[in-house]
Amino acid sequence: MTDTHPRAWRITGFALSAAGAMLFAIKGVLIKLIYRYGIDTTSLLAMRMVLAVPVFALVGVHQWLRLDRRARPDARTFCLAMLVGILGYYVSSWLDFEGLQTLDAQIERLILFTYPFLVILFGRLLLGHPLRAHALLGAGLSYVGLFVMFAAEPTRLGPAALIGGGLVATAAATFALYQLFARELIVRCGASLFTAIAMGSAGITALLGFFATHPATALVPPRGAWALIVALAVFSTVVPAFLMSAGTARIGAQSTAIVSTISPVVTIGVAIMVLGEPFGWPEALGTACVLGGVGLFSLVETRPRSYRAAEEGPA
Repeated sequence: MTDTHPRAWRITGFALSAAGAMLFAIKGVLIKLIYRYGIDTTSLLAMRMVLAVPVFALVGVHQWLRLDRRARPDARTFCLAMLVGILGYYVSSWLDFEGLQTLDAQIERLILFTYPFLVILFGRLLLGHPLRAHALLGAGLSYVGLFVMFAAEPTRLGPAALIGGGLVATAAATFALYQLFARELIVRCGASLFTAIAMGSAGITALLGFFATHPATALVPPRGAWALIVALAVFSTVVPAFLMSAGTARIGAQSTAIVSTISPVVTIGVAIMVLGEPFGWPEALGTACVLGGVGLFSLVETRPRSYRAAEEGPA
């Protein structure tokens, strides 16, 4: 194999991850717009998955059939992919969606963006990975930025906003656990099959949760909300899920985290233009601290001399 092929492979991985991050970035704005129609979190998750699950099922069946029998994941791997998917795409999504009921979209994205530090923390607690100084420094800088954004606006210190922030922070923690365990499963299953299994399982769980608590008629949204829900399901669920999994398989979770730095910037820009959210010096300073903290952490993690260690760690 020539040297040009690995380089092209990684460049493609960066491009896929960047595209996925930008599409995921508009999710919060779409959700805030949909909430204006009086749709609750559980119903919105179910509507999203009604449109998404058939796509994941078709892709999953196609990928399964094209694999040689000996190359297909065994029952244990399949079940682990299901559990990890439910954690990362159902539990995390529900917490995130519910938090957006009372939280600005730009703050939601910045809180979620701190998940790489939680990957390192959980890696230390659960798997005994080293906890390095630059991770603590980056985390401290990022959380100082979030504190500045909350403290500068009195309404963000109210009970509703703080509860929303806590829900999104918990979503970041569950997504960090997903990232910690997903990489090995992606390698075993292949990016497309893993994504189909994980998202399909999360979708079925979301639908079961909906039918256990809501009448079937609640699954039909108001007419004006349909276009937004379709956009949420297709362009902020199906497409970026496959893009991010494919990118992670090529460049690893840590490099994907660097590329994802673009995500909060896109969210902030769209939230200001579409939702009219405020953006003054506290938001600018807070954003700079969060991006700086994650950027510092990610750059140190992916230096050539530590690249192999990073890949053997939380990725």
